[in-house]
Amino acid sequence: MIVVRPSRAAPLGRSRPASVRLGALLARTIAVAMQKGGVGKTTTAVNLGAALAEIGQRVLLIDLDAQGHLTLYMKPPAELEKTIYHLLVDPDTTVTDVVQEAAQMGVHYIPADVELAGADNQLINEIGRESILRDKLEPAQKRYDFIIIDCPPSLDLIVINALVAADEVLVPLQAEFLALKGMQELLITMERVKRRLNPRLELIGILPTLYKSRALHSQEVLAAVKEKYGDKVYDFGVTDSIRFAETPLAGMSILQYAKESDGAKAYRALAAKVMENHRL
Repeated sequence: MIVVRPSRAAPLGRSRPASVRLGALLARTIAVAMQKGGVGKTTTAVNLGAALAEIGQRVLLIDLDAQGHLTLYMKPPAELEKTIYHLLVDPDTTVTDVVQEAAQMGVHYIPADVELAGADNQLINEIGRESILRDKLEPAQKRYDFIIIDCPPSLDLIVINALVAADEVLVPLQAEFLALKGMQELLITMERVKRRLNPRLELIGILPTLYKSRALHSQEVLAAVKEKYGDKVYDFGVTDSIRFAETPLAGMSILQYAKESDGAKAYRALAAKVMENHRL
């Protein structure tokens, strides 16, 4: 049984009561990851978070990409004193120091900017460098139902941190050959992380994105993925639409911007699937 609460994020710095989700006290952390860029990772992280918030879940989004696209979606303050970069490299910076509120979407988020590009080199000699993000997020585990991490299109130390912090990985897959190759490399890395650093890590699902149903190549790639990965591939997808390109400028999710669109329906369906698998 899922207890549905009003669609709003928890106040900053305040833990939620233990009864808000029966049998569970800790957030479920999902890394949205794919080695190839331009496949809809940020779009998926933002809109999955918004769809979960819409049904009463308390959501923290984390921008782990130095391009800061998720942050731009949130319409951040003109001056950000601290970002995910500071959380990773400064032992004294806490989650409360970096969390921002996106009231229009009903979520909280941790922003990123170009400084994050230097974090990998700064952390390389740190003891326990692969688990810094997990350790820093631990105090926030009781404040949220879901923590969703928008990963960069790479397999560097920053992404390893996301995989160590996560319970599950969601893979947005554009139905084309290069994206398929990138997914295979990501899954190999996932298995290594699972074996050595994070035994609880699982693949929650593969979401077809930017799907062109009339393109023969898209059909062939998607068929091959379904044959290999079976029910890990969602039986719905996110079609390519100009409306997704318009939503960041509006500072809205697709659920707000075009609530009856195919894209909004797809992300509501994704949120429903995620809730079906909720660990109680």
